[in-house]
Amino acid sequence: MSAQTVLFDAPGPRAARRHAILTVFGFILAALTIGLVLWKFQAQGQLQASMWTSLFTADVWTAYLIPGLINTLKAAAISIVLAMAFGLVFGMGRLSHLRAIRWVCSVVVEFFRAVPVLLMMYFTYFYYSNNGVFTNEINPLAAVVTGLTLYNGSVIAELVRSGVYGLPKGQSEAGLSIGLTQGQTLRLIQLPQALTAMLPALVGQLVVILKDSALGTAVLYPELLQAAKDLGTGYSNTIPAYIFVAVIFILLNYALTVLAGRVERRLNRRGRGPRKIAPTAGGVIPEAEIAVDRTQVGMGGDSKA
Repeated sequence: MSAQTVLFDAPGPRAARRHAILTVFGFILAALTIGLVLWKFQAQGQLQASMWTSLFTADVWTAYLIPGLINTLKAAAISIVLAMAFGLVFGMGRLSHLRAIRWVCSVVVEFFRAVPVLLMMYFTYFYYSNNGVFTNEINPLAAVVTGLTLYNGSVIAELVRSGVYGLPKGQSEAGLSIGLTQGQTLRLIQLPQALTAMLPALVGQLVVILKDSALGTAVLYPELLQAAKDLGTGYSNTIPAYIFVAVIFILLNYALTVLAGRVERRLNRRGRGPRKIAPTAGGVIPEAEIAVDRTQVGMGGDSKA
């Protein structure tokens, strides 16, 4: 006999009608809000055609949007690479069987997860500027990358740890049963499967990196949001400029999500996704089910069937 666990009971006729009424009321309220916003924009002249057509001129793109977009993508790309490296190193460190390494990595991860990104950007910017670590032109970019890397790398490290812990216990037992060390089992068996399993959450964090690059305007980094601010000041179309840049951010994040989805499907077709190993008679796991090739770990022996 099996029992089905549900979060709430199915609504009855009265509850269904109440939900339908609340849904219609929500749509009406949203429509009224949007209409009020558009009416306010129209009253201030922000919906005039001239306010929007200027956004598609060559001068606007070459002077504002393209440089800002390049700087945003540059900061995001560098931060993504460094955050991934930071997350893998400290995530594996939190899984180490050595207590000292686990303690140090845990302190670093929990500290940088707790500090706001903007505060880290401020601190590193003034530190780099006052100590001459980089040139004045590089200091804003370095501060943005440092803040994004430390915070998002810490979150990715926690994703790695939780992803490995979420795998079936038989995966680690399989690696240890064929003579792998704990470190080899983590690197060769558990980590590849955990990365595939946590790919949706990882993509969400990469989107956060791309969006948080807009905080660079606080440390004088000329990214896309700062370009929108300058564009609105120069052409007196602040609202259209911000809306247009918001659309660009949405398209960038959507493209990143689509790319990650294709990577995930490609990995699943190759059989790199997490697999559950079914127990067999006597508790012995068939060697064919172990997701590692003996020849890759230097165990030697005959690899023929």
